[in-house]
Amino acid sequence: MDIKLKKYSHSIITKIVVFMIAISCFTGVINAVVEVEIVNEGDFHSVFEDHYLQSRAYVQESENLISNLTRLVGEYKNEEHISSGGTISEDEWRNTEETLFSDYQIQSRSYNPALGEAKNYETFKKEYADEISQEKDKMIKDDLREFHGLVQNLEEYEAPLFYASDGKNVFTNTTITEKKQFETYPSYMIFENYKQEIFPKEIKENEYLHWVTQYLDGLDPANTVIYVAFTEEFLDQKIKEWQENKSIAAKNVYNLAGFLAGFTLSFIYLVIVMGRKSFKDQELHLHGVDKLYNDVNIAICLFLISLWIMLVGDLFENIDQLIIPITIPITIAGLVLVLSLIKHFKNKTLFKHTLIYRLIYRFVKFAGDVYRSGSVGVKTILIVIGYPIVVALTFFMFPVTIGIAAWFAYKKVKSFHALQEGVEIIKDGNLHHRIDVDGKGEFERLASNINSITDGLKKAVDSELKSERLKTELITNVSHDIRTPLTSIITYVDLLKNERDPLKTEEYIEVLDQKSKRLKVLTDDLFEAAKASSGNIPVEFEKIDIISLITQGLGEVNDKIEAMDLDFKMNYPKDKVYVTGDGKLLWRSIENLLSNIFKYALEGSRVYIDIEDLGNEILITFKNISANELNISADELMERFKRGDESRTTQGSGLGLSIAKNLIEIQKGKFNILVDGDLFKAVIYLPKHHLSNE
Repeated sequence: MDIKLKKYSHSIITKIVVFMIAISCFTGVINAVVEVEIVNEGDFHSVFEDHYLQSRAYVQESENLISNLTRLVGEYKNEEHISSGGTISEDEWRNTEETLFSDYQIQSRSYNPALGEAKNYETFKKEYADEISQEKDKMIKDDLREFHGLVQNLEEYEAPLFYASDGKNVFTNTTITEKKQFETYPSYMIFENYKQEIFPKEIKENEYLHWVTQYLDGLDPANTVIYVAFTEEFLDQKIKEWQENKSIAAKNVYNLAGFLAGFTLSFIYLVIVMGRKSFKDQELHLHGVDKLYNDVNIAICLFLISLWIMLVGDLFENIDQLIIPITIPITIAGLVLVLSLIKHFKNKTLFKHTLIYRLIYRFVKFAGDVYRSGSVGVKTILIVIGYPIVVALTFFMFPVTIGIAAWFAYKKVKSFHALQEGVEIIKDGNLHHRIDVDGKGEFERLASNINSITDGLKKAVDSELKSERLKTELITNVSHDIRTPLTSIITYVDLLKNERDPLKTEEYIEVLDQKSKRLKVLTDDLFEAAKASSGNIPVEFEKIDIISLITQGLGEVNDKIEAMDLDFKMNYPKDKVYVTGDGKLLWRSIENLLSNIFKYALEGSRVYIDIEDLGNEILITFKNISANELNISADELMERFKRGDESRTTQGSGLGLSIAKNLIEIQKGKFNILVDGDLFKAVIYLPKHHLSNE
């Protein structure tokens, strides 16, 4: 038996088999870790937990919810509280002012160290009033964004059920509000009047429960109540998921322990037998792989580790399927190199078998041979020249640095040639050519700048072509729209000259009156469009109640609404919404949009007017269904003399949207239109009126 053991313990077949076992076990370890990290989200704790109510998963289910609720009732409360600056603490605002004051000290010429800090601070408050106001608005806007994000997050909760209130503000996803109602559920948490009621009692034994209760320390217990209840269906689902995750985690823990033990034992065996033919063999046998220098070997090992990390990062979404194909080849190469290092360690050649050692050794040997065989003069020259070289060679990165410098120079020359060729192509008129230069250096920035210039030139050319096309269309459309009533006027004047029948004369005069009024509308709209486009219109900014303005305006055009059987639906905030603008110009813009709706909307359809408060801006949206198919893009509809009907049979001038856009922009607002099938949407952004504007 001993003879057979000695025969097979160091055989090449045994070594290969154990090597493959080591590779398999190491890959199994990595796969088990990855599976738990991805499938079970890195949670091994469930293996050692007895029940879901005592698990970390149960607390995590409640932690995020209670964290959001405590922030809402304790810090944010409501939009009015945030907008008034109630969420900005004194320390936070003091730090902000100190930062701005530091900028004032550095940048402002008004700062005078001789006046003292108090005087300078007063000057700073006056000079930096706008910056201070902007900073406060930014902080309020950030808090509003966070507030709405938390509210939106709570809206996604169907379970567990929750109710939170500070006596004034309420956040809940259920109609039940009484404590007794929450106590009817199989599991609940009640925080009220300095008391914490948690059911069932197993939850109190949960070692992670403090993750939840810690959020309540900053609240006012006298006014704040938080109720959370877990329904039976929700608990059953979560318990089932927890049991499944526990099963996966337990399986992987056992796999991890088994594979780790197998890898450890197989690796120890390989360390013992590698390089030997038997236990009594004193000679260490090296092979082809062992001829690789050890410092190069270490560099390759580091590269393989980096390569594995890079591949895992790039393929993370599918890593559970690709981890084994990625890990096995890299592990085989890495383990072969590590065992080679172990052989050299056992052979006591770990340092001697390095490239650096070889270079230094050969140089020193050469210098020693020359020194021993040369004259005094040769020795002197050798010392003078050789000593600095020896010093340089001792800095082992020196050859690597030269190689890197050569590679870097090659890359730069290549980038320069790419730039040179790209500029030549662009110079020949190819504005669509892109110069691609890798890296983040000067050449890459220069290429990016040239590409930006090319994009600018291309946009300028496209804009000029579009401008020329618009000019042509403008002349054509103006000529067509003005010529039509003018031709009618001329025709009926000629008929009127020779007509003796009073009835027909009266009929001709009525037609002349209609056509002349039509011509006047066209010329007035053209004149108004020219004035609006040039911006040569006086604007008197004032505080405007936008809801009242639109409501009153709809009352004035109620006859047209009833005539077309349109159903206007208005959605707006409960509180009044004020904008800063010119009342006459703003109503003119809205009137143009309503006129556009009356001309092109589908009879008997709904028209939606939505008003939203975005913080510093007010968003007004008009939506209606077009009677005709909108086969024109939104950009084209914004052009002058463009209409929703290509046949141009309606009485519009095609200037309404253009005038509305220019008038809104004069009032420091933004105007845009969107077309989605037959849905026409006009969007207006106007500056919100703040108290500081008064």
